[in-house]
Amino acid sequence: MSPFHCLLLRFGRNRVNSFHLSHSLATATNILDSNDKIIATRISDCNNLQHLHQIYAQIIRNHFLELYPAQFHWNNIIRSYTRLNSPTNALHVYITMSRTGVRPDTFTLPIVLKAICQVLNYVVARQLHGVAIKLGLETNMYCESGFISLYAKAGEFENARKVFEQNSERKLGSWNAIIAGLSQGGRAKEAIEMFLELRESGLQPDDVTMVSATSACGSLGDLDLASQLHKCVFQAKEMERSDLLMMNSLIDMYGKCGKMDLAYRVFSRMKERNVSSWTSMIVGCAMHGYVRDAVECFHCMREAGVRPNHVTFIGVLSACVHGGMVKEGKYYFNMMKNEYGIAPMLQHYGCMVDLLGRAGLFEEARGTIEGMSMKPNVVIWGCLMGACEKHGHVKMGEWVAKHLQQLEPWNDGVYVVLSNIYASNDMWEEVRRMRAILKERKLAKIPAYSLSTSSY
Repeated sequence: MSPFHCLLLRFGRNRVNSFHLSHSLATATNILDSNDKIIATRISDCNNLQHLHQIYAQIIRNHFLELYPAQFHWNNIIRSYTRLNSPTNALHVYITMSRTGVRPDTFTLPIVLKAICQVLNYVVARQLHGVAIKLGLETNMYCESGFISLYAKAGEFENARKVFEQNSERKLGSWNAIIAGLSQGGRAKEAIEMFLELRESGLQPDDVTMVSATSACGSLGDLDLASQLHKCVFQAKEMERSDLLMMNSLIDMYGKCGKMDLAYRVFSRMKERNVSSWTSMIVGCAMHGYVRDAVECFHCMREAGVRPNHVTFIGVLSACVHGGMVKEGKYYFNMMKNEYGIAPMLQHYGCMVDLLGRAGLFEEARGTIEGMSMKPNVVIWGCLMGACEKHGHVKMGEWVAKHLQQLEPWNDGVYVVLSNIYASNDMWEEVRRMRAILKERKLAKIPAYSLSTSSY
């Protein structure tokens, strides 16, 4: 017997008259409606994953979703799990929803798509696409843009384009999804071509469009195109679009194009600056060798009271690498950990290993690698290998080579670099041994490929 029937029996038995029965029904309905609103509010306001687990468990025990099978409540739970970065639980709730016979609506699928994007489960994505087609929701603007973004993240650009092209009356969200997908997927030229098509279609780009377009332009390093996009940004600003987001994108674009003077011009005219504004300037300066400018910008950022993030420190540490500033690099690395509580990531460790290696501080570089909280990747080992080649350090080179061989046994670059290290130390017997290994393994140097020895 459901809780609803129990509630009705509590307020009236078979022998009550019609007045009492109707009064009981009204009272029961009011109680359930009140409970409905309370549960919905608790789910929406929940900011703790463990608490959300408890609420969902209570909902299951009380058969709440049997009393209220409307999509709204299912959507609310799925949305909350996705919002709290628990996409797997969100997908489990969706699957349970499907098994109980509740059909997804126009709100359900976009929420589930966000969860799928977090876990990158493309098997579920294709199944969900089939559901959307079956329910006639594939051209819903939120579903359409969601599927475009998902396929693009999967590298399935052909499928992303198919979804995009199936609807001749596509909205701006779908254009933004395909432009962003191409830009983030390393297809900058195609992203710009799509942006030009958008302009020809008569739709006006918004801040999201311009961020993706300027990012693609930065990847191409096309300064003429950059100036044209700058004009488009101001057109979007006149439409009362987000100023800060687009100004940051312009700084990033000019920084990637190597025009730090233009990046600074945009930066200096901004009424409001956030961590992304400062970080784009720092990373741009570091990328193009303006070491002192990058460090000075970082100091100004701190004086302005803006808290740096992990990307900011990648820029600062990269500047130290380019400037050979070992003492400063150690100082900022420790500042990141101790003052700001930012746990070092692979990129930060990569910068430090590169910095120490270039300075010939091999034991410190080795200590940094051995003290990492995660396994070093091929880029970190490659940085140290490049330093060994530069300084002709045999012992360290051999140690690094063993790790690189384990990570990439097919890569002949490590044998070539190790051979160069032996040659710089007149160890010709070892050079011949390296060449013999290469010949024996029948490894051929891949055209235009070398061991990754560049810093982040």
